[in-house]
Amino acid sequence: MVLFCSSSIDFLQKNMYITIGLVERPRSIYGRGSSSLFWWGGRILKELSVFIDESGDFGDYNFHSPYYIITMVFHNQDVDIQEKIDYLDMELSYLGLNNLCVHTGPIIRKEEIYKDMGLVERRRIFNKMMAFIRSLDVRYKCFYIEKKHIEDSVEATGKLSKQISLFVRNHFEEFLAFDDVKIYYDNGQVEVSRLLSSVFNALLPNPIFRKVMPTDYKLFQVADFICTMELVSLKLESSLFSKSEIAFFGNRRDLKQNYLKALKKKEWN
Repeated sequence: MVLFCSSSIDFLQKNMYITIGLVERPRSIYGRGSSSLFWWGGRILKELSVFIDESGDFGDYNFHSPYYIITMVFHNQDVDIQEKIDYLDMELSYLGLNNLCVHTGPIIRKEEIYKDMGLVERRRIFNKMMAFIRSLDVRYKCFYIEKKHIEDSVEATGKLSKQISLFVRNHFEEFLAFDDVKIYYDNGQVEVSRLLSSVFNALLPNPIFRKVMPTDYKLFQVADFICTMELVSLKLESSLFSKSEIAFFGNRRDLKQNYLKALKKKEWN
């Protein structure tokens, strides 16, 4: 039997749909808020959402694609970020960009919908996304390999699997503190989907996998942003900066101080 105090009932009536023994908070049709919150047996179940994006491919090494990176953004669903999402959408709307799905790489390279935008306009979008990330209570972790040292896709997935497995083991108790761990990925690359399924199913009791559309979740766009910036950081260290990256960021000192250093504070070590 599930018991509710009067204040709990008021809260549930305003914010949740009620079924037998189960309460689920509806989410935005855009998937922009907390994905779900359940009340079971008199307690709220804790959920950890993991948004995953990748940079690069499993093909042969080339100068333009020297690394393969997998980025994970972790969000405790107890922490409501809807107000911050609404604020970001409002800020972007002031630029005439309603319902924008922020794709960071093309912003830097002046591609896709950003191809006709000037540098100042693209930097404004980039900086608003950066400010949004700095305001969030999230953590992230990047895993990467340098492709010139990899023989084939089998070795690549093996090395990445080991990195991710070690990370999960090192934080095993923290993962177990959540009733549900939901992994959101767009199934962009088959190798990554298999890797994620293999690692999380082997190490966690009941991981839940969800296919996500980048337009639906701002935190997936955050994963894309951080993944792109991890690539920028690696290329900066290796003196592999492209012309478009030099043009967009300009001063390397500012890049480190204003962006890379700030992002690093949110890394889950």
